[in-house]
Amino acid sequence: MARAKKNIAIVGAGLMGHGIAQVFAHSGHRVRVFDAQPAALDTLWPRIAKNLADLGLETGAERHVSGHTDLGEAVADADVVIEAAPEKLDLKRLVFANLVRLAPKSALLASNTSVIPIGHIAEGLETGARILGTHWWNPPFLVPLVEVVGTPDTSPDAIAAMIELLSSVGKTPVHVKKDVAGFVGNRLQHALWREAIAIVAEGIADAATVDTVVKASFGRRLAVLGPLENADLVGTDLTLDIHNVVLRHLNRSPDPSPYLSELVASGRLGMKAGEGFRHWTDSQAQALRASVFCHLKNFASTPTGSGGEHGEDDEGSRRKT
Repeated sequence: MARAKKNIAIVGAGLMGHGIAQVFAHSGHRVRVFDAQPAALDTLWPRIAKNLADLGLETGAERHVSGHTDLGEAVADADVVIEAAPEKLDLKRLVFANLVRLAPKSALLASNTSVIPIGHIAEGLETGARILGTHWWNPPFLVPLVEVVGTPDTSPDAIAAMIELLSSVGKTPVHVKKDVAGFVGNRLQHALWREAIAIVAEGIADAATVDTVVKASFGRRLAVLGPLENADLVGTDLTLDIHNVVLRHLNRSPDPSPYLSELVASGRLGMKAGEGFRHWTDSQAQALRASVFCHLKNFASTPTGSGGEHGEDDEGSRRKT
């Protein structure tokens, strides 16, 4: 599937949609992007061209991309369709009902949902064997991971074909074997966020301190040392000793934090409002966005570690986590 140039359709021209389109276009695939808002399509080429220029890549790949306000036209000859609509189950189910009807019966139909189980989106729809999840990370042209998720009805051939295609365009696809809310990455990420919010809510530390602790300690090594590699590195016995002390003290609420709910209710919506957990000026927000982009750009050409040399000697391994 990955050797020939494919017809890729993207549903949604927003933050994720245009970035996913860019990845496939840069590899020479033909990409059609659907969006009901013409204004989003009007800026499609300029946004992709700017991203390519910012990455130091030759522009021109955006010419492989076309914009469409008619869904049937966008997916008519698609080999693969990726839905990147807002994170609302009813909306995604409506999109997929239309995709099943409008796209070729041979096309793979994928959702870029971050947390919604794919089975909930595909429930009751025909040709469920070709429906799966491809959870990309923002920005999709810089973060290599794509979580590929099937339902019990998804064909193994569909999973294999999608993984092959994603690998061919330079992504790092992983197969998530159970269709659960949040898949793998967001379950891990939001477990950390829940505890971070609880620490602030309980007055243990302020938001700036929490962010500094993460960035200046274990965050430094996460790109080359995963949590289970780290547990093996320091020893499962030490890991067990630590868990016997600390786990009972961690937040275990199944509901969103009241502290977070109060931020939203009071209009403190983060950078777009100038205040969330922290205060933000426009220049501070822009500086942070630029810092993240530069950091990810630098990592884009650096292979991630997969075990082995992580800079700890045996004695240090026994003492540190």
